[in-house]
Amino acid sequence: MPNIKGSEKRMRQQRTREARNRAQRSRMRTAIKRVMSATDAGEATEAYRETVAILDRYASRRLIHPKKAARKKSQLAKKVAELGGQP
Repeated sequence: MPNIKGSEKRMRQQRTREARNRAQRSRMRTAIKRVMSATDAGEATEAYRETVAILDRYASRRLIHPKKAARKKSQLAKKVAELGGQP
């Protein structure tokens, strides 16, 4: 445990950020799984739109790398197209 006030504050801030990032990453992974497990085109298209918005948001915040977001969007669009939906 640090003895310096600034170090204590930095640890508190880091714990808060870790918790926020963990929750956001979990939300993103769940959204991706919703698209991948969709069974019909309508469900897949709706889930895809929500997931793309999440991916773009987190890429702009640098929670994930922008190229990873682009790669995931491409993979999800391919899955939606296979089901006959409009990505």
